[in-house]
Amino acid sequence: MLSKACVDPEAVEDFRDEMEQAGRALPDRVGADPDKVEQGLAKLVLTIIQLLIRLLEKQAIRRIDRGGLSSEEIDRMGITFMKLENKMEELKKAFGLEGEELNLNLGPLGDLM
Repeated sequence: MLSKACVDPEAVEDFRDEMEQAGRALPDRVGADPDKVEQGLAKLVLTIIQLLIRLLEKQAIRRIDRGGLSSEEIDRMGITFMKLENKMEELKKAFGLEGEELNLNLGPLGDLM
């Protein structure tokens, strides 16, 4: 556990300034509403899954462009990605989340979605 003596207040302010410049202002408080903890956790998990799906899609496109996949493999991947997308929509609906709520600002890479 960090003591207050270990935390440099100037470094914290510098970090806050960097985040605000990136368009992601830090909240003054962390929301700890017990009624929303399930939705918050679902949002975090689904965001990570969405990020992984996007990375896998980019990798698949690169493999297709290089000619490293047969037409059967391409079809299977297409079906898999469609099923993943359908399941993600189902989970978002179950937790009352919209697509934009799962967006991440990846800094110089831009937004996830």
